[in-house]
Amino acid sequence: MADDEHEVVERQVGKGFEARFDLDDAFSDGEDADYNLEFSSAAIKKHLAENPSWAGHNDREDDGETENSSARDHDTSMSTFCLDGSSNSYSESRSSSSSPPPPTAEEQPDEQEVPQDFSDITLSEEPSTNGHSTSHGDTQEGDASPLRDTSPPWDTSYPAVHIDASRSPPSRVMMSAGAERNGKDHQEDEAANPVSNASSSYLPAPGHDIPPLPSSPSSPLPQTLTTPTIISQRRQTYSAGPSAFQRVMSQTRPHFLPPKNRQEDQKHMADWQAMMKQSRAAEEKRRKALQERRLARELKVEQFMYKWEKEILPDWRVVHKNPNLRRLWWNGIPTKLRASMWQQAVGNALALSNGRHMHIFLSAVAFIVFQDNYRSCLSRATRALSSGSFPAETLQAVEQDILSTLPALHIFHPETGPLYQDLRDMLCAWVVSRADEGLGYVHGTAKIAGMILLNMKPQQGFIVMRNLLERHCMRSLYGSVAAKDDVEAYYRIFDTLLADCMPKIYFNFKQHQISPGAYLPDWLIPLFLDHLPFEACARLWDVLLLEGDSFLFRAALAVLAVLEPRLFFPDRQELLDLLRGENKAALEVAKREGRLLDSAKYDIYGVDEETLWERIDSMEDWWKESTWRRLTQRELPDL
Repeated sequence: MADDEHEVVERQVGKGFEARFDLDDAFSDGEDADYNLEFSSAAIKKHLAENPSWAGHNDREDDGETENSSARDHDTSMSTFCLDGSSNSYSESRSSSSSPPPPTAEEQPDEQEVPQDFSDITLSEEPSTNGHSTSHGDTQEGDASPLRDTSPPWDTSYPAVHIDASRSPPSRVMMSAGAERNGKDHQEDEAANPVSNASSSYLPAPGHDIPPLPSSPSSPLPQTLTTPTIISQRRQTYSAGPSAFQRVMSQTRPHFLPPKNRQEDQKHMADWQAMMKQSRAAEEKRRKALQERRLARELKVEQFMYKWEKEILPDWRVVHKNPNLRRLWWNGIPTKLRASMWQQAVGNALALSNGRHMHIFLSAVAFIVFQDNYRSCLSRATRALSSGSFPAETLQAVEQDILSTLPALHIFHPETGPLYQDLRDMLCAWVVSRADEGLGYVHGTAKIAGMILLNMKPQQGFIVMRNLLERHCMRSLYGSVAAKDDVEAYYRIFDTLLADCMPKIYFNFKQHQISPGAYLPDWLIPLFLDHLPFEACARLWDVLLLEGDSFLFRAALAVLAVLEPRLFFPDRQELLDLLRGENKAALEVAKREGRLLDSAKYDIYGVDEETLWERIDSMEDWWKESTWRRLTQRELPDL
């Protein structure tokens, strides 16, 4: 090349004109020899002749013959790319006539004849024993046997990719395995891939159905190439331990901060593990202390058994007159007396018979005989179930509600629970008893029925449950759409009490547009059994059956008081998740500490019987029964 100060770039645009551009070498350091770069067909051919390794054998043909060939002036966009390094080149001569039709199965030779209007481009070099590659034409003339394996002798872990634009879209892209490692692997590769080596990547098996090639160079080609799906024969494996990235990733510093050195990271990780171990030990110690205090309190309740049997059992209404006996009741009813005390406190306003007393005197002269109400409703439900007239949706709702009833006790499990059948019968009988009023099943009833069955027999429990759910507040929550106005009135009463007792929580809820309807029904319909521990619920029920509906709202305020440090989230959805017992951070902490997640939802927040009753007792000076009566008269004048 000539040594000039400027690079001359020559390019032929079609054959109409030549464009020359003088470009200053802005990056020249002045030491290298200046030279001219000429980009033309003649210069490229000259360079190819000086460097035989740049092109295959067919590319080093006579320049004059190549220039005079009219194939160079036609469309050369249809090419076959060989990415594995093999240099099989088709003949560059081109026939002006259209491509012949594909041969039939009888006429098809061992090697598929490839049309000559495609060029072979090799993207990498391949060691050759002859010093040059063998063209496709030479292969056809010299050997009619099956194609020879010209893949490199060394082992490679990557397959060769062959793109043939002359084929139909489903078979344009083919893959072949690397060099033959052994006979068995080679057979497996041939079974997995249609093409097993580089030389045969251009020619499919004789038995394949080959679509006809375009009839003329001007035939349009598809715009996209579809790669055939290759099913891997390897079975996917999963590592049991941490991944390579997890082993080197720092767990003591966020990813957006500069990394620590390994020694510092290991030291901080060890310190964190030591702190977590101490935290778990402290939490376990706190639980044991709480359990010991609860057992001591229950033992103290049992020690006053004689007082219960002597003063309260004969007439339970005496507790309303004697503050000491009322405080004794608030501390909890002894387990042995809970069935009789609950039955007397709830009463029998519906005048239902439990089968023990077959007649009740209404006056000194006349009396009416009642049959066992539970057995009557259960027999109706059994007949409906056997005849198929019992609503399938209702029965499915009952079964789903039973599955979520006190799951930590495993006593109502459908397969192993000893009280499962009693609970199911009791709920079906309750559905039948409400059918006359046009009322259906309400989710959460199974919790109330299950709590009652743990303390008394089904016949007694059915009467207690029906009378308990007939109290005005509970009937409104369990009622139909007609009771919606009464439910809204109770929500307004609770809002007023919340604003008076805990104004910060009230204004925070108002700011996030969270009304009592978003969380209060989930607490009141199952009477807190879904969210609070079983021991806390048992004591709450003791007082609830004594005090009535007003204690429901007092207990709900106490629950919010326990949750108060967690209730100031900036996001509304996060606040709702916390009220539902689904806070993600608390759940992760509970999993890390090994707590059981099938018990009460608020166990993850540390809500227990002792903490809850501390909040209830702290309201003694603030809570006034007169305030409750005034609010109910204002919101529910017909009550």
